[in-house]
Parts: sequence; structure tokens; C-alpha cells
Amino acid sequence: MRVGIIGIGNICKKAYLPIITAIEDLELVLCTRNENTRKEISKKYRIKEAVSTVDELIKRNVDCAFVHSSTKTHFSLCKTLLENGIHVYVDKPLSYNLDESLELLSIAKKNNRILKVGFNRRNAPMIHGLKNMGHADIIIMQKNRVSASLNPRVFLYDDFIHVLDTVRFLMGNDYKNIRVDALKDDKKLKNIVVTLSNSTTTAIAIMNRDNGTNEENIEIMVSGKKAVVKSLTQTTFYENNLTTVKDFGDWENTLYKRGFTSIIESFIEEVASGTISYDSLEDAIKSHKLCEEILELL
Repeated sequence: MRVGIIGIGNICKKAYLPIITAIEDLELVLCTRNENTRKEISKKYRIKEAVSTVDELIKRNVDCAFVHSSTKTHFSLCKTLLENGIHVYVDKPLSYNLDESLELLSIAKKNNRILKVGFNRRNAPMIHGLKNMGHADIIIMQKNRVSASLNPRVFLYDDFIHVLDTVRFLMGNDYKNIRVDALKDDKKLKNIVVTLSNSTTTAIAIMNRDNGTNEENIEIMVSGKKAVVKSLTQTTFYENNLTTVKDFGDWENTLYKRGFTSIIESFIEEVASGTISYDSLEDAIKSHKLCEEILELL
């Protein structure tokens, strides 16, 4: 299988290249305008092919491509790749614009190609552990940062969408009610609390980008049980006033813990098998729609 990798930034270098380059029987083609990066990564991973433009990449007859460029370029890149018969994995979000995200869904279906959005937390083992506890009554997730307020649209789509997508995943059913509380400062968003609920579950999604520390924690309460996940690496279970702590083994890879290994391997397997389903993409777009709904309420 021939695989293109577009945009070789920090996330690609830290989370994707170590996994993709370890998968057997892949012929990789790097795509970046930065000549120094092409040379550095080609040498480090012994990658034989590297190009500077997407047009050149398409001519190399890749079967699929990973898109790790800036969010504002996602729509045009994904559209071009899909229309040229190339399966696509793209970092979240699909776009800052909901109409563009919906158009990409339509283009993927029209060309019978996979379009996968990188919501890695859905594949994180500790998150699956929470999902397996049973139906949640209450979910609380917070992902906080130090001194990093942002434009509201960028705040929601580039970071908070991870929290929204994860609580939606854990809820299992669509929300019926939504409440938004937020603090703005000079047109930038400092923090936000979104409460989603239906007839059986209440989920609270929190992000404070003016926090004292970087942190990510999830609490879930099921009838008679509670669990708390810290940094996707440790779960504390509570039942009948007894406490059990679950950690990963000393040799477990950080990228596996954060769900990157599973989501990347599943995409490669889908391309190899020709298995095309749009259920995951359509559900991912629901998280994009939620971002728009929140923006209207701010």
C-alpha cells in the first residue's frame, strides 16, 4: 500500500510518524514544502520518496493520505484527494466551516472513498474502559490549559471539540438539551462549560484555557459505580466504598495509551480491506454541528 503524509509538523512527528513507519508493507511518500523537513524525516525513517506539492503526491499513485496540515487547509486538501480517488485520514476538525465539513462527507460518498477524522480519544483504552461500565448517569470531562485564551471558533474547533466528541461518545445517545456558560476577555474565549442532557444522562464538558496547570480528567457515574480517568493513563474505580486503581504496564507506549495506535491501524486496515462505512464520519460531523450550536449560544 502506498501512503502519503501531508504536513510534517509537531503532531505528525510525535504521534503519527512513529506508528506509520512501524507498519509493515507500506510505501511512504512525504509531502511538505519545507525542504529541510523532507530531508530530515526521509533520513530518519529511511523514506525513499518525498515531494513538495499535493499535485506531485497524487502523481505518485498513493492509495491513501494522512493530512496533518493547518485546519484552514483541510477542506481544499481533502476535497482534492478524495476527488482523485485517494482515501483520507485528517486531523480534527474537518474544517472551521460546517458547510465545508458536510460537503466533504458528500464528496467522500460520491467518490466511494474513506474519510476518517482523527478523534483519537475514542480509541484510547481507558476511555473504552469507561464505555464498558454500562449506561452513564453523569459524565464530567475537563481539558484545561495554562494561559492560552483563543478566538471562540478556534477554541471550539481546534481543542474543545475533543471534549465534546468524547462526552458524546460516552453518552451513547444524542443530547436533547444544551446549556452554555462561558467567560470572554477582549473577544477571546477564556473558559467554557457546556452541559448536554437527555432523559437518562447529563454530561458536563469543561475547558479552561486560563488554568493553573495543563490537565485532562474524566469522571463517569453509572448506577452504583464511579470511575475517574486522569490524563488517559490511569483509572480509579469506586464501588461499594472500595477503590481500585488501574494503570498501564511500564512498557506500554504513550501513543497507544492516547488512542493513536488503534485509530491509525484501523484506518490502514479499512483501506487495505476496502471496507467503507460512513457511520463514523457522520457521527464525527455531529461534533462539528455541536460546535456551531455552541457558537450561536455564546
